[in-house]
Amino acid sequence: MTSPADVPHLTPNQINALVVLMVEARRLTNVELKELAGFTLTGKDNTKLVDLGLVDTDRTHRPFAHELTDEGWRVARQLHTTAPPKQGGSTTRSLFVVLSNLHRSLDRLRVSHGDFFKQTGAPALAASEPQHEAPAPAAVTPVPAAEVEALVRSAYRDLATAPGAWVGLADVRDRLADTDRATLDAALRAMVGREDVRIIPVANTKSLTARDRAAAVRIGNEDNHALAIGPA
Repeated sequence: MTSPADVPHLTPNQINALVVLMVEARRLTNVELKELAGFTLTGKDNTKLVDLGLVDTDRTHRPFAHELTDEGWRVARQLHTTAPPKQGGSTTRSLFVVLSNLHRSLDRLRVSHGDFFKQTGAPALAASEPQHEAPAPAAVTPVPAAEVEALVRSAYRDLATAPGAWVGLADVRDRLADTDRATLDAALRAMVGREDVRIIPVANTKSLTARDRAAAVRIGNEDNHALAIGPA
């Protein structure tokens, strides 16, 4: 479980930047930040967030553009677990109330922050970009989704110490090594909507091994590493 110690001390402006980048779930330029939220991410605020590994800033051209890293997503999700900085006043305190209730609601709905905030709709192709018809894929016999879910549930029962216990997706994938990765990922994403299924990222990313990272399933903008089936 994440503790306040896992969230660095941040200024109100740094907190605002993380929150805006999280809810927009995309790369934002300083011009867009100014238009959306009335501030830009520059100077010491930008330097600290980059040094902490929370934000990736593209400085190759102006205006500079910013995007949350995986660690930035983790911290943004956990901001509500800390005390708001006093210099932020009632505005920052109110923001933390919203974040706390957002976290509670998404947890009840079993929806990740990344999935909730993800941008929808594919960007249009540039007019100058040549368009070519992709070759038709070779015909394959799809495995029924219900069958793949049954395999996942069976593997979980073999691995879990008790119903509802957490199991690493790396172990599940090892048990289902003969199942196509894309098919298995699709089944896991579909299972998130089941009442008894929870799939989450590991908050302490430093504890993840290369095997854990490789086995993660991407849901929204988050890599998820653990599966639980049964009562919470």
